[in-house]
Amino acid sequence: MGVSGTMEYLSDLMGSTNKHKKRKQMQTVELKIKMDCDGCELKVKNALSSMSGVKSVEINRKQHKVTVTGYVEASKVVKKAKSTGKKVEIWPYVPYNLVLHPYTAQAYDKKAPPGYVRNVEITSTVTTNMARHEDNQYTTMFSDDNPNACSIM
Repeated sequence: MGVSGTMEYLSDLMGSTNKHKKRKQMQTVELKIKMDCDGCELKVKNALSSMSGVKSVEINRKQHKVTVTGYVEASKVVKKAKSTGKKVEIWPYVPYNLVLHPYTAQAYDKKAPPGYVRNVEITSTVTTNMARHEDNQYTTMFSDDNPNACSIM
């Protein structure tokens, strides 16, 4: 690509020629879709692959997880996936080590894949105060102000 081609490309990126057209960002949309057989998987894959802007569709049938990557909007991906007749939701799980209290009733889900819990944000005052108390307990455990607190010898 020559200098003029590069300048044209950069000009398009900056929006000088497409001021009213908004560019979509490359993103990854993760969905939870229950699929029981090869036919279900193929139906979902074909539907999502046919969307404009989709670069890849990866399916993990065991986890019921579909990952769509491309220049797409999450709401349109969900709508297209629902057109297959399947129950569709945005991937609700995160690795358990990213959650402050992974085994609370809100986060724990027995249907979650191994190592995952529901993506919840626990912001109640009780858990916040409990976390502060735990932090304080650990920071004062080996304090010079309380030399008897350390029982590991």
